[in-house]
Amino acid sequence: MNSRKRRFVGLISSVPVEGEFLVQSLRLAPKRVLGNLPFYPGRVRGKEIVLSISGIGKTNAAHATALLVQTYSPSLIINFGIGGAYPGKGLKVGDIAVATKEIYADEGVQLKDGYHPLELLGLPLLKVRRKRFFNQFPLDRQLTRAALRSARNVADAKPGTFTTVSLCTGTNKRAKELGERFDAVCENMEGAAIAHLCCLYGIPCVEIRGISNIVEGRNLSKWDIGLAAENCQKAVLEFLTSRETEDLLAGKSGA
Repeated sequence: MNSRKRRFVGLISSVPVEGEFLVQSLRLAPKRVLGNLPFYPGRVRGKEIVLSISGIGKTNAAHATALLVQTYSPSLIINFGIGGAYPGKGLKVGDIAVATKEIYADEGVQLKDGYHPLELLGLPLLKVRRKRFFNQFPLDRQLTRAALRSARNVADAKPGTFTTVSLCTGTNKRAKELGERFDAVCENMEGAAIAHLCCLYGIPCVEIRGISNIVEGRNLSKWDIGLAAENCQKAVLEFLTSRETEDLLAGKSGA
C-alpha cells in the first residue's frame, strides 16, 4: 500500500467533541470509514496525520488502534481527549495531564485483603520477547517530555500515571482509593488499551488529556468538557508543530 511508504502520525480520541477543534483548525479531509469508524487524513507542517474517532471504552480504542496501525503504519500514536483528575494531585478543570504510564485499573483479583494486580495470577496481558506486561504499560519517555513542554504553552500541565477504568468513578471514597492505590493523577476509559496495542506493535505512544472534572462525588455542574477538550487539542497541535517533536521522530525512525 502506498500509505505504508509514508510516515504518518496517528491521532485517536474517543468522541467527536474531543477532536472537532483539530478537524476544523487543520481542515482535515473528509472522513474515510474503516471498520465502521471515521478516519480523517491530513497534513501538519509537512507531517501526514490520521485522526480516528474510536468510540468510548477499551475495546473500541483497541479496535481503532489496530486499524490505524494496519492501514497506515504510523511512526507515533497520540491518544488524547478529556479525563478526570484525582483529588489532591495538583490539577484543576482546564489543566492538561500527560501520561508517564498507563494502568488497567480494573484487571486483577479482589481478595479479602483487597485488590491485587495481574502479577498475583501470573497472567500477563502481553509478552514481547522476554518482557511481560501485566497491568502497566509505558509511554514513550522522550516524546512524553516534549508533549509536556508543548502542553505548558497552552495551560498548566502535569505529568503522571493514568488509570484506565471501565466503571467511571463517581464517589469520593472510590476516587481516594484509586488515586492512592496507583499513585495516579488522572482516569479515563481508553488509554491503557491504546498503550497496550502500541507496545504490541512497537510504536511510540503519547497520551494527553484535558481535565474536565475532579474525580469525586459526581456533580456535572462542576465539569467543563468544552474547555478541557479545547485545551487538550491545542496542546496536541502545539506538540505536532514543535521542532522538538520533528527531531525526535526523525531520530526514532532513523531518518
